[in-house]
Amino acid sequence: MAIKLYVGGLAYSTTDKELEELFASYGNVTSATVIKDRESGRSKGFGFVEMSDLKESQIAIEELNGKEFGGRTITVNQARPQEERRSSNNRPRGGNSFRRQY
Repeated sequence: MAIKLYVGGLAYSTTDKELEELFASYGNVTSATVIKDRESGRSKGFGFVEMSDLKESQIAIEELNGKEFGGRTITVNQARPQEERRSSNNRPRGGNSFRRQY
C-alpha cells in the first residue's frame, strides 16, 4: 500500500520530476505530483508524493520537513484524507440537491 505525503511550500517552478528526485533518495517513489491551478496551469505551491514503504516515508518526513528546497522551506507530512467540499450555499457539492419550490 502506498503512503501519500503532502509537500507544501514548494517553489512555483518545481516540477513533478524534481519532486520525485528529491524523495527518491529516501526510497521507492510510486508517484510525485505538483498541484496546478486548473485555469492558469500555474503551480499552487504544494504537491503529493506516494512512497511504497511506510518506514521509508517516515524517514523522508523526518529528513525533509523544514528543509530548504528550491529556495524555499518545505513542509512534509503524511497526507490527510480530503475533506468534503461545500458549495457557497453550504450544501455538499454534487449529487441531487433539494431545492424549495415557492
